[in-house]
This record gives sequence, structure tokens and C-alpha cells, in this order.
Amino acid sequence: MIHPTAIVHPGAQLDVQVQVGPFAVIGEHVKIGKGTTIGPSAVIDGWTEIGENNRIFHLCSVGAVPQDLKYKGEETCLRIGNGNTIREFATIHLGTVTGDGETTIGDDNLFMAYCHVAHDCHIGNHVIMANGSTLAGHITVEDYARLGGLSAVHQFVRIGAHVMIGGGAMVGQDVPPYTIAAGDRATLHGLNLVGLKRSGFSDEVIADLKKAYKILIRSGLLTEEALTRIRAEVSQSPEVTHFVEFVEKSERGICR
Repeated sequence: MIHPTAIVHPGAQLDVQVQVGPFAVIGEHVKIGKGTTIGPSAVIDGWTEIGENNRIFHLCSVGAVPQDLKYKGEETCLRIGNGNTIREFATIHLGTVTGDGETTIGDDNLFMAYCHVAHDCHIGNHVIMANGSTLAGHITVEDYARLGGLSAVHQFVRIGAHVMIGGGAMVGQDVPPYTIAAGDRATLHGLNLVGLKRSGFSDEVIADLKKAYKILIRSGLLTEEALTRIRAEVSQSPEVTHFVEFVEKSERGICR
């Protein structure tokens, strides 16, 4: 199911159920799983592995070399899971040898038009990046995060699970799980309560996360002191544990 105007390198490995639209270009080292569709004029290049049932729309650039002057053509890769939707004009790049050597994307994510995912980023599952949102290199985005339109995230920043990033936000530090961050430079605006309820979090877990958030952000304690107090005073559900461990491992510091 390859359109006659598409250019597919003989070395590319495409499942028989892959569909390739008009004028699409697929490079030598690309592997694409069954049920995936490649739209018109999309370019899939580099050492790129794409799983099953992905929809890659027209004029996307997937697997291009990194926008990193240190990159000299090394064999680095991009790995994309299953069920992702990558809308028109989105750009996703290979990793670098000075990073992890790969860019990775999980399952069931939505990248709206004009999104950018730079080299060595790691994106989990069920993430939504709205139109024009941008990730610099070496960024981690955990499951169910939401990035508003035209937001931008600084390199090496981590975005926690179930986070909501406001539209137009400039994010320069780590955003703890389950919170909302917005503004230039982004600051925290409480828990992502609507998102948590929609995702089925219990009232008890949300109450515990509220306690943990207040201790961390509003108590005036140093981070290490606040985390010790959270462990002592708040029920250690998996969500609270993840919240604490995420903050504990932060190297850039967290949004306040």
C-alpha cells in the first residue's frame, strides 16, 4: 500500500499493512510496524523504529538528524511505540552520542501540529502536546502529561506524570507530578485537580497529594526538610511516593 509517487529506500523495512501516501520519503534504516500510516510528503529518516497503528500525518519530519552542532552523523536512533498520532508539520529527532543515543516515545500519545521533540527526549504514554509546544534536548515527559499550545521546555527538564503545562508557558525547571505549571518563567499553580479526577484518582489519594504539595511548596521548609516531613506525616501511597522521589531526584530544581 505504497503510493507510486512515494520514495521508499530498498533497505527500509515496512510491514505489508503499512500505508504510505503520495510523495512521502522513507529512508534506508527505517522500520515501520503493521497498521501504521504515513501521510503525503512526510519524511521518515535515520535509524528510526516505528511500532504499530501509528498515524503520521502529511509534512511531518520524523527521524531527522538532531539540531545539535556536535552531531557528526553517528548511528543514533529514534524509537516510537504504538498507537501514536503525529500531526502535520511535527518534527521529532534522533538522539545523540553525547546524550542517551536515542529519542524514545511510548504509546498512545498525541503530538498536534507544529510540535517539536528534540534529541534524546523520552516521552511516556498518553501524553498530549498541543499545537506548537516544543521540547529542547534531553527532556523526560512522564505518562499522561499535558503541554499547552506554544509552551516551551528547557533542556534537561523533567515533566512529571499527570502534569498540566499552561499554554505559552516557558518551563525552566522540573515540574513535579500531578501539578499545574504556567507562566514565564513557569511557576506552580496547585495540583491538576481536574485532570486527576478525570483520570480516576480517589478522593483519598488527592487529599494526600494536597497535603504533600502544601508541605513542599507552602511550608517554607528547605526541600530536603519538606520531603522528610511528607514521609513522616502523609500516607505513603504510590502517588505520594512518586511525588517525593521525583522531587528528590531533581537536578535542575523544581518550579515553585
